[in-house]
Amino acid sequence: MSDADAVDNVLFVVLDTVRADHLTPYGYDRETTPTLERFAAESTVFEGAVAPAPWTLPVHASLFTGLYPHQHGADQETPYLEGAQTLAETLSAAGYDTACYSSNAWITPYTRLTDGFDDRDNFFQAMPGDFLSGPLARAWKRLNDDDRLRSVANRLVAFGNTIHEYLASGGGSDSKTPRAIDRAREFIESAEADSSAGDPGWFVFCNLMDAHLPYHPPEEYAERFASGIDSTSVCQNSKEYNAGARKIDDEEWEAIRGLYDAEIAHMDAELGRLFDWLRETDRWDDTAVVVCADHGELHGEHDLYGHEFGLYDPLINVPLLVKHPEVGAGRREDLVELLDLYHTVLDALGLDPENADSPGVDEADSPSSGDGVPLDPTRSLLSEEYRAFDGVDAPDPGQSAVLERRRDGDDADYAFVEYAQPVVELTQLENKANAAGITLDRNSRFYARMRAARSTDAKYVRADRIPDEAYRIDRDPGETRNLAGSDSESIADVEAALASFEEAAGGRWTAENADDPSSVGESGVEEMDETAQERLRDLGYLE
Repeated sequence: MSDADAVDNVLFVVLDTVRADHLTPYGYDRETTPTLERFAAESTVFEGAVAPAPWTLPVHASLFTGLYPHQHGADQETPYLEGAQTLAETLSAAGYDTACYSSNAWITPYTRLTDGFDDRDNFFQAMPGDFLSGPLARAWKRLNDDDRLRSVANRLVAFGNTIHEYLASGGGSDSKTPRAIDRAREFIESAEADSSAGDPGWFVFCNLMDAHLPYHPPEEYAERFASGIDSTSVCQNSKEYNAGARKIDDEEWEAIRGLYDAEIAHMDAELGRLFDWLRETDRWDDTAVVVCADHGELHGEHDLYGHEFGLYDPLINVPLLVKHPEVGAGRREDLVELLDLYHTVLDALGLDPENADSPGVDEADSPSSGDGVPLDPTRSLLSEEYRAFDGVDAPDPGQSAVLERRRDGDDADYAFVEYAQPVVELTQLENKANAAGITLDRNSRFYARMRAARSTDAKYVRADRIPDEAYRIDRDPGETRNLAGSDSESIADVEAALASFEEAAGGRWTAENADDPSSVGESGVEEMDETAQERLRDLGYLE
């Protein structure tokens, strides 16, 4: 990227749980997103953006580190990011003013996803203040790191389930998005007021949570998109449906989708407030803007509700719009991996965690000095070298897999997705099934870990407990015909790419090397020191 195209500021917005096909710029027939429609006219709209996982924690960890989920290790069994310098840490060390505003309970100091941000607020008041930090967080880490103590950790999970039930019933469901937008504006004004000549700019990250279950949109938007629908009367707990304890007919699905659209429309309007303010205050042209979703949502497709237990395209083929002078305006159909946005932001601001000559970088000020993933131009959307992996000295697992396919004469590009076993969702699912007298099959997708490779025309999914799935998504976008085991050349190519990625990632996931969910026992609790046991008793997690 040339210096002439540099910008001073970056606004990074994640629309949590938003499907691309429910947005106006992606052809949706309802006007859910006029703000994004206007934004699309001055940005690049990416058709082939692929998330590295189908849920919040690993995706955001990838956005903030440039690593695949198996590399950074942040998932529900180890729900915290360790050993990797975050994007915000790098920017803060370089002197940028950084802020994170999100009502998503996974984006907190406890998970370390907010490390490096000068200002942060998750607006999440349903849990006790120390649930995601302090002694309890350290206890959770100890419990999760010791197989013998996982039964106690499950009690903490159960507490999270209680919070989920509370939210799904409509309690505490008021939108935090207006406050997040207000805080972003306040931070930008304050940061600029306190800056001196020559200081770098700001980086503001917002996760807007409204489109995540449960759907209780403001009345104005509910009336437009779900008129006459009582949001408390429809199924707002995806685990009830997935467990088979609740049926949903076509009319109810239509109501659910209407409420979902209303939530998206509300977020879009609030985002419009921020965009208009940036334009009116002459900050817009000097600000790179990234808008994406971390994952999508299923509304009955493949007999699933929510964003667990599958790697179907409504979950992983996400919206992505980028405004920057180097990419211009238009539409692109080539493949993009969301973890490339880490490198794109670094490139936009001219920074490299491993380059001492990067403007303003002070390694002594970085809490994880030396651990940041270096800027890779082949993963920056702003670079002419984007996805040209041949010259990479130490290719990552995705680059290695693509390069191996190219050596075999396959010139397609591939994105890779990983999904570890969902601890919280699985516990909720089992509770709903047990209450309804339903026995879940342990060799089902509910207990499976999954990996997928996706090109622009095909996808291959391998799981450790269920048969493989493969689809020609160019001809069968609904993924209705499983072509695993067929003689399709496209399917064979994408399966080979997945095999190469698995090899580079340390081997294929199999049921034999997976943890047995039924193996967790009560033993070992007594081996905790008395202080830790007393702390857990005080909080109600031990008798």
